[in-house]
Amino acid sequence: MNVAGFIARRIAFNRQKSFSRFIIRLATVATVISVTVMIVALALTNGFQYTISQKIFSFWGNIRVQHYEPEKVSVAQELPIQKNDTVQSVLKNNPEILHIDAFATKSAILKTSETIEGVLFKGVEKDYRFPALKQFLIEGRWMIFPDSGYSNDIVVSVYTAKQLKLKVNDPLLVYFIQNDGSSFRARKLTVSGIYKTGIEEYDRIIALGDIRFVQRLNDWTGNEIGGYEIALKNYKNTDLVNDKIFFSLPQGWNSRSIQEIYPNIFDWLNLQDQTIVIVLVIMTIVAVLNLMTCLIILVLERTRMIGVLKALGARDRSIRRIFLYQGSIITITGIVVGNIVALLLCWLQQKYGFISLPEEMYYISKAEVRLEWWHVVLVDAGTFIVSFLILIIPTLIVHLIQPVKAIQFR
Repeated sequence: MNVAGFIARRIAFNRQKSFSRFIIRLATVATVISVTVMIVALALTNGFQYTISQKIFSFWGNIRVQHYEPEKVSVAQELPIQKNDTVQSVLKNNPEILHIDAFATKSAILKTSETIEGVLFKGVEKDYRFPALKQFLIEGRWMIFPDSGYSNDIVVSVYTAKQLKLKVNDPLLVYFIQNDGSSFRARKLTVSGIYKTGIEEYDRIIALGDIRFVQRLNDWTGNEIGGYEIALKNYKNTDLVNDKIFFSLPQGWNSRSIQEIYPNIFDWLNLQDQTIVIVLVIMTIVAVLNLMTCLIILVLERTRMIGVLKALGARDRSIRRIFLYQGSIITITGIVVGNIVALLLCWLQQKYGFISLPEEMYYISKAEVRLEWWHVVLVDAGTFIVSFLILIIPTLIVHLIQPVKAIQFR
């Protein structure tokens, strides 16, 4: 029979009202709160980073292949490259690549009778990955691509539509800026749809249209494009795939990950990792200090019991094991209940979104949840191991207790 475990369970699950019962419950609640906060914080941070990253990847892909222009800014029209069947074949044979899309951009000014707004007109092909952008389409539809000529449709952002007071099917006069410094080229387009990503860098400047329209405005041939957007199956492999792509490109071409093109957004996202580490450390310290305090109080309160057990011949190791069992019961109970509460809170947030965020600041309108199973295992295992190791410290008091004095202790 495990005597230490038996005594620990009797103390831990004692239904009589006592100070030790209150302390055990308090320590258990503190552990529950710590575990819950750590799991929820990890889920919210992971969901925040993943959702914003996917917004960026959906709109621009993971990797962009273009003509090598070291001085070019990210929102400027590019020099043309020729469509290359060899490069496309190499890219399509890469198992990590999900989709390859040609694109071209051109600076333009949108004009209505009341105001004007500058945009970067992004031309795409009819087989563009529109299903990935479905979540962003607020009103209307994507462009219709005729078999010949080019589409006169344009899709603008909610921001641009508000600035110009546009609605779906409204006509719009667009002035395209020519690279050679010649006069503007004016074209009349129709607003076919309105989108919103929630990312200010996109919504303020990007409008979508037909790539053939851009080719005609730039006097390009049908094989000349601004570049390729490459979408990957797993965004975590971006750097690895980008390195492979770079060495397969013709001379004068370049490939860059979207993290390189928009470093400010991803640097901001990476800062969340530092924040979550601080939260995890603080909550672990809170849980450990509560357990240590609880166990010290329990040891002191059970001084007479310790004295009696020593008088009956129990060794210090056996008595210490009683309190280690008791600390383990508190920790395991707190971890199990904390997991249940954390999973429930994550589910409620995912379903009802009761934690809202200002989209203009955080790019999302509600806190997103993305829970990884290994995060839960890490929190549970880390909490238990650290707590168990720390709990050894207060049990050392048992060695200092003398049976004669302990039995007389009041």
